[in-house]
Amino acid sequence: MKKILLSITATVFSLFLASAQNNPNPGYWQQHVDYEMDLKVDVKKFTYSGTQKLIYSNNSNDTLKKVFFHLYYNAFQPYSDMDALLSSIADPDSRMVDTKTVRGRTIKESRITKLKSDEIGFLNVTNLKQNGTPVQSRVVGTILEVFLQHPILPNSSTEFTLNFDGQAPKMIRRSGRESKEGVALSMAQWFPKMAEYDFEGWHVEQYLGREFHSVWGDFDVKITIDKNYTLGGTGILVNNNEIGHGYQDDPSIPVPVKKDKNLTWHFKAKNVLDFTWAADNDYIHDIYPGPNNVKLHFLYKNDPEIIENWKNLQPVTADLMTFFNENVGLYPYSQYSVIQGGDGGMEYSMCTLITGKRNFASLIGVTAHELAHSWFQQTLATNETKHEWMDEGFTSFISDLAVMQILDKDKQEDINPFGSTYKNYYNLVAKGMLEPLSTHSDHYLTNRAYSTSAYSRGSIFLTQLAYIIGWDNMMATLKQFYSDYQLTHPTPNDFKRTAEKVTGANLDWYMIDYTLTNNTVDYAIQFVEEVQKGQSIVTLERIGRAGMPIDILVTYQDGTMETFYIPYSSMFWTKPNQYSQLEYSTLEPWGWAQPQYKFIINKPKSSIKSIMIDPSQFMADVNQENNIYQN
Repeated sequence: MKKILLSITATVFSLFLASAQNNPNPGYWQQHVDYEMDLKVDVKKFTYSGTQKLIYSNNSNDTLKKVFFHLYYNAFQPYSDMDALLSSIADPDSRMVDTKTVRGRTIKESRITKLKSDEIGFLNVTNLKQNGTPVQSRVVGTILEVFLQHPILPNSSTEFTLNFDGQAPKMIRRSGRESKEGVALSMAQWFPKMAEYDFEGWHVEQYLGREFHSVWGDFDVKITIDKNYTLGGTGILVNNNEIGHGYQDDPSIPVPVKKDKNLTWHFKAKNVLDFTWAADNDYIHDIYPGPNNVKLHFLYKNDPEIIENWKNLQPVTADLMTFFNENVGLYPYSQYSVIQGGDGGMEYSMCTLITGKRNFASLIGVTAHELAHSWFQQTLATNETKHEWMDEGFTSFISDLAVMQILDKDKQEDINPFGSTYKNYYNLVAKGMLEPLSTHSDHYLTNRAYSTSAYSRGSIFLTQLAYIIGWDNMMATLKQFYSDYQLTHPTPNDFKRTAEKVTGANLDWYMIDYTLTNNTVDYAIQFVEEVQKGQSIVTLERIGRAGMPIDILVTYQDGTMETFYIPYSSMFWTKPNQYSQLEYSTLEPWGWAQPQYKFIINKPKSSIKSIMIDPSQFMADVNQENNIYQN
C-alpha cells in the first residue's frame, strides 16, 4: 500500500512541477487534482448519478485539516443565495427573472423561487471517504465542508471517493436543461468540484451565477447516456471509434452496432480547470481543421434556420484561433468545441456553450469572445471571482481586435476602434455607478457596474496601457505574460511586473489608481498665451485625481502638425515616439502633485489652429471637451 501511495504522490507532484515551472515567481506552488468519474444519465428525468475518485495533491507548505467541494447546482433552489440576490439587486439578470406589473409598478420575480421539486437543481454527495475511511461533512448552500480525520501534510497527496446524484435545473443559467433553443442538456459545473486553495487560502464563495476559481487537474470521465444523444465538451473522446456520432477516425468504417439502449462516452483531459459537456438527440456534429493540427468541433441543432451560419462559422473560427496564436501565444490543447447550449455564451476548458439562433455577425462575435477565453481564463487562470476584469477585459480586448482585423477592416482606420468600450465606461462614471475594479465579482451593487467593469474597464486597462507604454510594448507584454504564466494562477501584480520588465517603466501608480480606486483621468487645456513675439505658452491642468503621461498634437494654420510628449514623473521612463512622421519633442516630466503644467511652442499664437490632448483617444479622459483648444 505504501508503494502505491508513494507512486501516486510522485506522479501528481511531477504533474504539478510541469505546470508550476512556467511561473517565474520564486517559491510559487499550486494544488492539483486528478478526477475519475463514472456517470449515468436519465435523459427523461434530467437526473444523473455517479461515482468519483480523486487524488488531491497539497503542494503548499500548509497542513490542511479540512477541504471544500463546490456543489454548484444547489444554487438553483428556492431561497438559495442566488435566488436571494435576484430578488434584492436593483437590476437582476433578465434571463433569470419574470416581469409583471402590479398597480402600475414593474415587479421582477426570480424564476428560481418558482421551481418545483422536479425542476430545481441539486447535487448530493454520499459515502464520502478519505483513503477508504468515512469522513464527516456538512452542506452550506453550494459548498460542502469536509472535516478530515487525517490532515493532508505539505507536499503530500490523499485519495477521496464518493457517490453523487444530481438534477439539471429547468432554468438555464449557463447550465441546465431544455434551453430556449431546444438543447436537452447543458452540463457545466455539474459534479462535486474541489475548491481552490492557494496563497490566499480557501476560495469557497457561494455560487451566485458569475465567476469561478478552480484547481488545475486531469479528468477521466465516463458518461453513459441514451445512444441517440450526441455529446461534446471538454477533453478527448478516447473511444471515438465505438461511439460514432461523427467522432470516428475513419467515417468509412462502420461503427459497431450496440443492442443496449445506452452508450458510454469516455473522455480524458489533462491540465484543465473543469469538465463541461452538452448533449442533445438532434445535434449536427462537424469537424473542421484548425491551426497546428487542432481539431475544431461544432455541435449545433439540426435547424434549417441556423445551419448555414454554423457552417460558415467554421473557417472563421480557424482564422480567429490563428490570430490568437500569433498575438498571444499557442493554444495548448489538441481540440476545441463550439457547442450550441447554455443561455448566451460561456467559456469552459476546451469548449464553449453558446446560443445558436443569432445573425452571422453575432455568432462570430460570441464565438470570438468565448474562444479567446481559452488563452486567458482557461490557460492564464487568474482568480476571476476577484479579478474578473483581467479575464473578461483582456478577453474582450483581444477578441474585439481579432474581429476588427479579420472582418471589420474598415474600423481599423477609426481614431479609436474601441470607442464603444470607452463610452460604456464614461456612462458609468456619469451616472455615479463606478466601483473599484478590486470589488469582488459577486459584490457589485448592480449588474451594470459589474459587467461594465469586467468587460469594458478591463479592456480599457490594456488599451490605456498601450497609450502609456506604446502599442508595441503592450502587445509584447501580453505575449510575455502568456508565455511566463500559462497553466498557473497569475495575479494583477504579475501582469504589472511583466509590463515593467518588458519596458523598464515603473507602473505601480497605474495599477493602484485604475484597479484599487475610483480615481478618473481628466486633463484640460487651460490657457494659450503669447508671452513674447514668436512664442506661445500653453497651460495644462490636471482636474481628475489620476495622473498620466500626456501626448499633445498641435495643428498649425498652414496644415502642418507637431507633437509634444510630457512624461509622467512617477514612471521614470519615456515612451517611444508614437508619431514618427511628425516633428516630435519630449518635454520635462509632470508630477502628480503639480496641478498645472506649462510648456512653450516656438510659434506665435496666431499660427496655431488647434491643440489636442491625446489625439489617439486611448487615454480614458472622462471629459473630452476640455482636451481641445481651437484658435
